[in-house]
Amino acid sequence: MSYSEPSTDTILGIRMYETERLLLKVATPDDVAAIVSYLIRNRDFLMETEPPRDDRYYSFEYQAGEILHERKMMENGQLLKLWIVKKENPTQMIGTVSFNTIIRGPFQSCFLEYRLDYAEVRRGYMTEALREAIRVLFGECRLHRVEANILPGNGPSLRVVEKLGFHYEGLALRYLLVNGKWEDHIRMVLLNDRWAGDR
Repeated sequence: MSYSEPSTDTILGIRMYETERLLLKVATPDDVAAIVSYLIRNRDFLMETEPPRDDRYYSFEYQAGEILHERKMMENGQLLKLWIVKKENPTQMIGTVSFNTIIRGPFQSCFLEYRLDYAEVRRGYMTEALREAIRVLFGECRLHRVEANILPGNGPSLRVVEKLGFHYEGLALRYLLVNGKWEDHIRMVLLNDRWAGDR
């Protein structure tokens, strides 16, 4: 059977998705102030699991540039990033779901990153957002595999992906620089078997 590459056009058209309590949307220049506010209030919280950031990262100018850069990556089919807001307060960002390094061809895979406002954890928001985002990734974008790499001590994050059906694939040694230290990460993977059969 000859290989036919799935279209990436769906990534271009994505603007907003809806769940029971949330909206998932691609950021626009109008969202810069809300994004900067989210990053500043979560700066210490996110430092526990993310690479180090300098002060410039938290500026309006830097984040405005990030939106344009990410838009170009989405146009090229390399990224799908959705910001999360609650329906009851749609002007305040509470997190992100990002599918990075999207590789097409015979691989059809990507890496998953997600983060949530420290004030919104343990309310099921991330599980709800990821369930919808993965539906888009496997259904509309037609990817085959998504990989999440999680710090061994991050029990809540591991439980989120386990609830969504991710399975343990191994331990990545000294995988990512976090707080000045190269940390091991647990590799969790989810396969889209339905898409594979549809190929």
